[in-house]
Amino acid sequence: MSARFWSPRRVPAAVAALAVLGVAGLFLYDLAAVRAHRPGMRWRRELGHALERHTPGDLAVLIGGGGLAAAGAALLLYALAPGRRGILTMRAGHPEVRAGLERRAAAQVLRDRAMEVSGVRSVRVRVGRAHVGVRAVSHFRELDDVRADLDAVLAVGVDELGLAHGLRPRVRVNRR
Repeated sequence: MSARFWSPRRVPAAVAALAVLGVAGLFLYDLAAVRAHRPGMRWRRELGHALERHTPGDLAVLIGGGGLAAAGAALLLYALAPGRRGILTMRAGHPEVRAGLERRAAAQVLRDRAMEVSGVRSVRVRVGRAHVGVRAVSHFRELDDVRADLDAVLAVGVDELGLAHGLRPRVRVNRR
């Protein structure tokens, strides 16, 4: 299983569900009252009178509708997007076990590996979803030799991280 980790959204989902349930309950109660030949709720009558005065072309109605549409689009985006993009999925040895590694931790491990290469003075490592960006500063060896050693060390390091999807290293070596 190599699915991404998804952020739990239990509290916002429960609040939204309770709000929808409350509004639907109010409308259902009001509908039942009108069907029972009782007057509708006062707020609904006032809303109906306000809607008679304001047309869809009014600026206030357009702004309110745009705001509600933007809020709905944001809620849909939050519901569909994975929220834990900072966790890399690891290979599972057992089908019931899921493991993940934070990108910062992976970067630290690979940075420590890169610092062991002879001739490397400093290294910056950034781990993305598909790539590992490595910027190294060399001080006494040939840059091509350092780059070759870094490529070999990083290939082993990425493999030992045990990630479900391999990361491709992008190595840059400079001299300062």
